[in-house]
Amino acid sequence: MRSFLVANPKGGSGKSTLAINLAGHLARSGHRVMLGDVDRQQSSREWLRLRPEALPKIRNWEIEPGKTAKPPKGTTHVVLDTPAGLHGRALDTVVKQVNRVLVPVQPSLFDMLATRHFLAALLEEKAVRNENAFVAVVGMRVDPRTRSATELEHFFARFDVPVLAYLRNTQLYVQTTMLGMTIFDLTPSRAARDVEQWQPIIDWANS
Repeated sequence: MRSFLVANPKGGSGKSTLAINLAGHLARSGHRVMLGDVDRQQSSREWLRLRPEALPKIRNWEIEPGKTAKPPKGTTHVVLDTPAGLHGRALDTVVKQVNRVLVPVQPSLFDMLATRHFLAALLEEKAVRNENAFVAVVGMRVDPRTRSATELEHFFARFDVPVLAYLRNTQLYVQTTMLGMTIFDLTPSRAARDVEQWQPIIDWANS
């Protein structure tokens, strides 16, 4: 079973957008996918309730009274969304359980400041140092024509991690999320630009 953790300590960084669409791609590719939260809010469960039955199935945690939540039987790929403020022992515990870690970052001063210490701590994790987990970053809501986009590039250059993609700021993510959909559920003509931006993330997930 392959597992992906989407994490950033700052709220509103784009974690859920990244997690939902990664799960959507994997499901569209024919995998048996679970999308889950590692926090009490369980917002992914609410999104999954909106997902139309006709679309590729994405499941949530299998929860039985008195037992630890676990992926449904037969799951091949797990995508985990995380709460703001994940750090310390909680971060260490969850990193040990996944194959890959994806860190979304927006091109703002506060996002970069919050992520700086998180990335440094993440790269010190024993599981990461031993290459049991692999870390990559994604720029979220980026307009390449702006100075903030350039600052984000400079920020990423400080860390020894691959920069997979810069995803544009578009209402398409908002609109699809409200319908329980992802950009991978849209017609190719409508989502072509965004799917193209996702290709490096897809290649990384499949590698």
